[in-house]
Parts: sequence; structure tokens; C-alpha cells
Amino acid sequence: MSSEQTQTKWAQFIPLVTVFFFWGFVAASNDILIPVFKKAFDLSQFQSQLVSFAFYIAYTVGALIYNGISVVIGQDIVNKLGYKNSLALGLVISAVGTLLFYPAANLGSFPLMLSGLFIVALGFSLQQTVANPLAIALGPIKTGSQRLTLAGGINNFGTTIGPLIVSYAIFGSITAASDSVSIESVKIPYLILGVAFIAVAIFLKMSSLPDRPTLVEASADDAKSIKGSALRYPQLVLGMIAIFVYVGVEVSTASNLPAYMEKDLGFAIKDIAPYVSLYWASMMIGRWTGAVEAFTDNVSTQKILRFIAPYLAFAIFLGVNAIFHHDLAPFYVYGLIILVLIVADMASKGNPARMLLIFSGIGILATLIGMFTSGMVSVYAFTSVGLFCSTLWPCIFTLAVSGLGKHTSQGSSFLIMMIMGGGIISLLQGYISDFVGIQHSYIVGVLCFAYLAFYAIRVAGILRSQGINFDQKISGGH
Repeated sequence: MSSEQTQTKWAQFIPLVTVFFFWGFVAASNDILIPVFKKAFDLSQFQSQLVSFAFYIAYTVGALIYNGISVVIGQDIVNKLGYKNSLALGLVISAVGTLLFYPAANLGSFPLMLSGLFIVALGFSLQQTVANPLAIALGPIKTGSQRLTLAGGINNFGTTIGPLIVSYAIFGSITAASDSVSIESVKIPYLILGVAFIAVAIFLKMSSLPDRPTLVEASADDAKSIKGSALRYPQLVLGMIAIFVYVGVEVSTASNLPAYMEKDLGFAIKDIAPYVSLYWASMMIGRWTGAVEAFTDNVSTQKILRFIAPYLAFAIFLGVNAIFHHDLAPFYVYGLIILVLIVADMASKGNPARMLLIFSGIGILATLIGMFTSGMVSVYAFTSVGLFCSTLWPCIFTLAVSGLGKHTSQGSSFLIMMIMGGGIISLLQGYISDFVGIQHSYIVGVLCFAYLAFYAIRVAGILRSQGINFDQKISGGH
């Protein structure tokens, strides 16, 4: 490892995380669009979940398109274009998607709205393919997963403020807000978003980001046989299912929450945004907690930061909601729930398999409490699922690619393809809710967490049989 790789390249990492912010901003804003579209287009709960389906299935379609183009041209398309050009192209594709909101709103067309979201996410698919390994590459490999967790924390800053800003843009100021829904109110926010995508594309193009960073790639001899080679590793195959159900439970918990609060608890649509924001802020709280090792190697300092980081993230959530003049009183009690996260994080001792098992178990408990209680207790239980989903992406990702060696980058692309679980499982829960009710449809989330707990136990044994022990080698596999 060269001397320049002994610390994180913050001057390059900071511009990169702007795209992580946008992924979160748009994804969480979908949770506000779902009840708006449901009312404006008179949709069933199942039909309303097509918003999540169209958005997340685009990740899989995008991965297939990009891999197909790479096969046709005989070269990896990202390597051919360069990393900065690929990021810029992904942002331009997303900007094109936002333009569709204007004619879609004028025509009152739900399918055209879905098409716009699909194209936005298609651009995100290319951005994700580039930005995840780039975040790991901008510094020492031993803190690569922590940088990815930190980038995820920036992503969740976007998810925290996205629902608030989009809700404000659609429903107006707090004093003037009403329950009336005009589909044309989505035009301006998404046009502004499109302009922002273009501005960031130019910004990244002019930044000091490396165009061709040093990454672990498959050898040239494997280029012809890339199909199926990584799938020989059971940790990856089981991990692909784990990513599918993880993104599924993360997204479906949030996307069905507005309907539950409106239909079962009597909330007005305009008053739901702070709770959607709290769910995604919970992801930020957990990820900031899990990212402390990216800043210091000092164990004593890490222990202190593990208490400071989550409450700093929680303070940001409270501050943003104060700016929007939301009543903060219902949220203070959530500070006690954060203690459960901190204890669980310390109990994991940095082992991704142990963390996955502990957090999945608590996720099951939180979801069951949400299903079988009522009122604000159930709301806090469902929003706390975000706390226990927060660090599962880097846990699963690390476990799934450990031991893959030269097939690591190919395995990573397979994992990103499984983000489609966010759309499919949201659709499944929406379908089930039309029969058993929204609250009891969260049994889907319980089953997702149950698989993640199984994977945590199974993959630990698989990796041990391959000589990989995370209690001895926390930084990753071979």
C-alpha cells in the first residue's frame, strides 16, 4: 500500500458523498409521493406501492443494461468512460427522469409519473455502481467499510430532510397547509431537483476525484468467463438474498407507514412527514454510530464517539424539524430507544456477522411490537426499525464478498442488482395489506429479518470453513 493510501482522502471523499445524499433524498421523498398519488389517482394500497416498485426495480434493470453494454463492447463500461464521466452520466440520466414529472402532472398520468421515477433510479443505478467501490478506494482498505457506512450516514441526512422538503413543497407552509392534493404541485420540486442533478454532475466532473482509482478487479483472463464465476461462493449467493430482503424490509417499513398512520391512526397526510423523516433519521443515527472507526483508531475515543455520534444525528433531526415548525414534543422519548441501538452496537464488538444477528433479532422484536400495539407506541416501534436496519448493508456486503478474491468486483455488482427487493417486497406488503390490514401486513418485515438472522448464523460457519474469522480479522476477508 502506498503512503498516500494510509488515510482517507477527504478532499475527494467529500465531493463524492453528494451523490449519496441525493439517493437518500429522492428515495425517502417517494414515501411522501405514495399517499399523494394514492389520493390523487384513487389507488389501492397495492397500486400505490408501484411507486417503490418502479423506483427499485430500475436498479436491477440498470445493472442488466450496463452489464449488457459491457459485454457488447468487450470492456467494462465504467472503466471505458472513467469514474467521473460515469457519475456525471448517471446524474444526467436522473435529471432526464425529473423532466417527465412536468408533462405527467399536466396530463394527470400515473404511468408517466412512474416512468419518471424509473428513469431517475436508472441513473442512480449507474451512480451506485461507481460510487460504492470508489468510497472504499479513497483511503486504507481497513477502514473501507467504515467509509461506506459514513457515506450511508450522509445518504440518510438526505432521507431525513427529503420528506420534509417535498412535503413542504407540495402542501405549503405549516400555517397554510391543508389536506388538499394537487398532482401539479410535484412539478416544481422535481424540476429543481433536475437542475441540482446537472449542477452536481458539473461539480463532480471538475472535482479532484480520480477517474481510474486503484481497485481490485477480475483479471483479464476471467473477462470471457465472468458469467456465473462469483456465484460459486455460497456466502455471495445467500448474501444476494440477504441484500434483497434487507432493502425490502428497509423500504417497505417506511413506504407503508404513511398509509398505516393515515388509515389506522387518523393522521392527516400533511402531518406524517416528520415521522417518515424520523424513520430515515434513525438510519442516519445508526450509521453515524457505526462509522466512528473511520475517524480514529483510539479505542477510548471510539467509545466516547459511540455515544456522541447517535445523539448528534438525533439533534440534527430535531433541528431540521424545528426549522419546519414541527412540534418536537412527541420525539424526545425516542432518545431512550437510541440507547438500545448503542448497547446493541457495543455487543457486536465490530463483528459483522454478530451485528447482523443482534440487529435482526431486535428488528423482529420492534416489528412485532408495532404489529400488536396501538397508537404512538406502534409508530415508535415501526420507526425504530430504521435504527436496526442502519448498519446491515455494510454488514451483509462485507460478509458476502469476503473470500471472493479476484471475483470481488463482480460479486459487488450482483449485490447491487438485488436492490430491487425494495420494490418487490413493498409491493408484496401492499398486496397483503389489502387482505389483512396494513398493521398486520408487517409480518412481511418479520420474515425478512428472520432470513437475515439465519444468514448471519450460516455465513459465519461458511467463512470459518474458508479460514476467515472476523473476530481475528475485522477488516474483512481475503
